[in-house]
Amino acid sequence: MKKYFLTGLLILVPLAITLWVLSLIVTTMDQTLLLLPASVRQEFPFNIPGTGMLFTLLTIFVVGVLARNFVGRRLLHWWEALLQRIPIVSNIYTSVKQVSDTLFSPSGQAFRKAVLVQFPRDGMWSIAFVVGDPGEQLEKPLAPNYVTVYVPTAPNPTSGYVLILPPSEIVDLDISIDQALKFVVSMGVVIPGPSRPNRVITK
Repeated sequence: MKKYFLTGLLILVPLAITLWVLSLIVTTMDQTLLLLPASVRQEFPFNIPGTGMLFTLLTIFVVGVLARNFVGRRLLHWWEALLQRIPIVSNIYTSVKQVSDTLFSPSGQAFRKAVLVQFPRDGMWSIAFVVGDPGEQLEKPLAPNYVTVYVPTAPNPTSGYVLILPPSEIVDLDISIDQALKFVVSMGVVIPGPSRPNRVITK
């Protein structure tokens, strides 16, 4: 009986968590309808779950379309200039925008590949993600061709450590970024596909 119970848990727990996360996302995004005037909200005959999510996605799409034309770019430039004049808001907005541009922009560096680095000390290996070059200012006191890598923490990969290492201390992995993230989030339980940590990253 115990093995049947555990089998049921293995099937139902991931399903329940998935449904809970989806419900949380839809419910949270439904709150965006509160941004509409009360007179507009009253036009809806009844509360349809997911309406706020559709409204959010539509808003993002419309903003993207407007920002791609000449008038939209001018308005966006004016809006960003206004935000940068506000003392505290400017620091927060600039920092967040730099991160979002890196992650979502087609020209951004984001994560290039999954690698292995010796962290937090020699002899202990951690999965990391190559971000790119540290830049001329950070490379000045170092030898050239250093690489910036991000070492995520488990099970929350949004926190971690940024390291600047020489290519000789970085071991390439033959796995995708998604596989490496699953390994980190699962705390090493979900093992990625075959890897070949036998060649060093070169620039």
